[in-house]
This record gives sequence, structure tokens and C-alpha cells, in this order.
Amino acid sequence: MTRPANDANFARRSVLAGLAGSVGAAALPAGEAHAQPSETAGAAGTSDAAGAGAKHRYPANWPDPAPYGTADAREDLWPREDNSFVLPLELRPRDKELGRVWMRDTYVNCFTVDGRPLYVATGTTRVPGLTAAGPWNDGIFVWTARSVHGPWKLADTTKIRPDAERGKVWSPEFVGENRPGRTVVAPWQEYWHDDGQFGKRGNAWAPELHYFRGKWYLVACMGDHSKKVGSFVLVSEGGVEGPYRLIEGNYDKPFGESFVGGPSWIKHGAYFHIDGSIYTEGKDAWLVLHNHLYAKFREDMEDIEPTTNLPLFEQKPYTPEPYLEGAYVFKHGGKYYLLHAAWDRTSIDAYGTPRYGYDNPGTGRTQYQYDAVVAVADRFEGPYSERWTAGVGAGHNNFFKDRDGGLWATFFRNPAFGYWADPSRIDDAAVAGVVRLEWTGPKGNRLYVRREA
Repeated sequence: MTRPANDANFARRSVLAGLAGSVGAAALPAGEAHAQPSETAGAAGTSDAAGAGAKHRYPANWPDPAPYGTADAREDLWPREDNSFVLPLELRPRDKELGRVWMRDTYVNCFTVDGRPLYVATGTTRVPGLTAAGPWNDGIFVWTARSVHGPWKLADTTKIRPDAERGKVWSPEFVGENRPGRTVVAPWQEYWHDDGQFGKRGNAWAPELHYFRGKWYLVACMGDHSKKVGSFVLVSEGGVEGPYRLIEGNYDKPFGESFVGGPSWIKHGAYFHIDGSIYTEGKDAWLVLHNHLYAKFREDMEDIEPTTNLPLFEQKPYTPEPYLEGAYVFKHGGKYYLLHAAWDRTSIDAYGTPRYGYDNPGTGRTQYQYDAVVAVADRFEGPYSERWTAGVGAGHNNFFKDRDGGLWATFFRNPAFGYWADPSRIDDAAVAGVVRLEWTGPKGNRLYVRREA
């Protein structure tokens, strides 16, 4: 199998020590946070945007593997020791034994707040004693920093909840904070117990933070073990630390309409659209839902605009289209980039050659890597181009710009299946990682993990 050079050593070193170099942080798309002159680049060099723009030289697009839907598993598209590192997040008491934060669905961004850059990080975490973020977890934690290298500190929630764990900004545990006219935890988000199959249930997934019109919005998803499974939005009544309350449109249910889907233990009618994201541009904001849907928010941001059916992005699907997750939209160079997470499954073709493809499960197909696939368009709604592999093992991520214009993606190394679930690597899975990106310019219009060649 294709793998980065010295993979076991590189993974452990990057987890334990991080990586010197790389630059400052990120600004959100279009209009809400403006890039500012900032920290110098360090060992990783000047920002991609500034350096490439000055020299008018851009890396080339790679030819796509054929047929459409074949994955590009080359080593250059992996987060490696030379282009990535794991964030040195402040540890909670629960993290001391592992020595780092266990995290899935890593999200990192940077916003200009009161004239200064503020970096934020969050993701899906687990409770002590469980090996995954289910059948229940205890909510959403946030870290902040002034540089992508840190120091990364847990958000100071002590003034809001003096006796609660620092950094926890929302949890089903906070249901006691509900007041008339102010809902923090809706009934469908509360913990519950089943008939003995799992016991305590209820978990929150894939949180993102967005700073929009001077307010903090947190979009996340109640996971497969919840009473209702789907996406919701919280708004802060203070700073990034909260306190947060639920927006009106999620009092009764997640966004969208329910449909049949998910694992067998999800009751009929309880499954909605998961992995919600927010895209903002100017004074407007959109909800982006797993995995082809979007909706515009009302002006007051308390709900999405009413519609009979949520609109679909115009994009070119694979044939057949596999299950995709983690939709996210990012704007750069005047173009819109639509990200998805797709499992690269390996198989052997008729000639005995290994094949990597974004296929549905099937006989002889083995889950290998959880990749980031991307398409580009001139408009938010599309039509989007054919997808390409932007990062091997970097699925369910987000792209962001640092304040110098440099480009980054997050990654987490999926511990559930595939390469990072192998017993020899599992200790280095589920991390809060960031990796440099490169742009192939206004003609190529592609974003890749920074390649070696």
C-alpha cells in the first residue's frame, strides 16, 4: 500500500512533538474577517498566496486518475512531517494519560476580533472510559490562541460555570440552564437511556465556530445515539466562551426534514441531515448540510429561510455516488471550493493491480483512507467541477486562510476504520492536526495538501 516514508516514526513524532515552522493563522471567507499583516513565516517559508502572487509562479494541477472516482493515493497528498503538525492544545484532566487531546472532525479557524487575530479550535471529543465519542459524550470544548502554534488555551468558561470543566461551552448537561424564552438544550438533545442495548445515549459531533456580524455561532450535530440525529446552531450571548443558547429554528428538531437513514438503532423518523456547516459572505450566511444540501439563513440568524425542499448544490457525482460526509464551502481566488469526506476503498483489478477508489462497500473492497475530495465553481451553488483528491487521510476537515494569506486544512486521522485504525497506528489517530495547502493559481484553480514535488 502507498504510505508516507517512515510512517510510524513520523506519526509518533508529530503527535508528541509537533512541528517547528509554518505560519500564523486564518481568516474566514469573504468579508467577515480581514487578513492583517502578521507573524513571520518561520521555517515553512512565506505564505502561499503572497509568495506565489509576487512571482506569478504556481504549482501545476496533477492529471486525475481515471476513470472518474478513482482516488489519488500518492504520498505527496498525505499530511507529512514537512507540511503538517498536531496542535499543542491545553490538556484537560481527562487528557493527561494519553498526553494529548483525542479529537475527531478537527476544526480550526482565525477571525479578527477587536482588531486582533483570534484562533479557535474545536472538534468531537470523548469522555473518560470510552474508546469513541459514543454512545454518549459530554458536549463541545473550545480552545483559543493568538498563533496557530499556540499557546492553545481552553476557553475561559469559569465565570459562566465556576464549578464546571473549563473550556466546555455546551453540553446536554446544561439542560438546567433553560429559562422561559431562552433554550440552551432542547428536549431532543437531552441524554436518554434505551432498553439496555447501549444504556446512556446522546452525543454531539463535528462542531464549528463562526464569527459573523460581531457574534459567535456554533454549528454542530447530535450524533447517531441521540433522540434526533441532525444539525443545530447555537449563538453566544457573550464572547467565544459563551454563554450559548439554541437558535429558535432548532427548538423542536434539527434542520431539514427527517428521512430513513443511519444505523439500525436509529428510530424511524429520527434521522435528519448531519454534519452541518456555515458559510458566510458579506452580510449573508448559508447553512451547508451533509452532503449535497444548503439553505440561506434568515436575516436574524434564528432559523433558515422557509422552503419546501432544501436546494441542492450542482455538482458532478461519482458513478455510483458513495456515501459522503463533512460538506464545507471555502472561497479563495474568487472561486468556491466544496469539500467532502469520502472513504478510499482498495481492491484488486482484473490485472492484479491495487486500485484505490471512492466506491461503495462491496466484496473485495477494504476501507483504506478517509480522504478530502474537493470541487470548484464560480458560484456558491455551482455548477461544481469534477472532484479531485486534495488530501489523503484528511477527510471531514475545513480549509482556512492565515492572516498572511497562507492556506491550511485540518485533519484528524480517522480511528474508526482503515489505515489509522490499525493497532500499530491507533495511538496516533484522532488528533487535532493542521496541514499546509497549495493553490495552483487562477488558471489551475485547485487546492492540494502541499506536495513535495
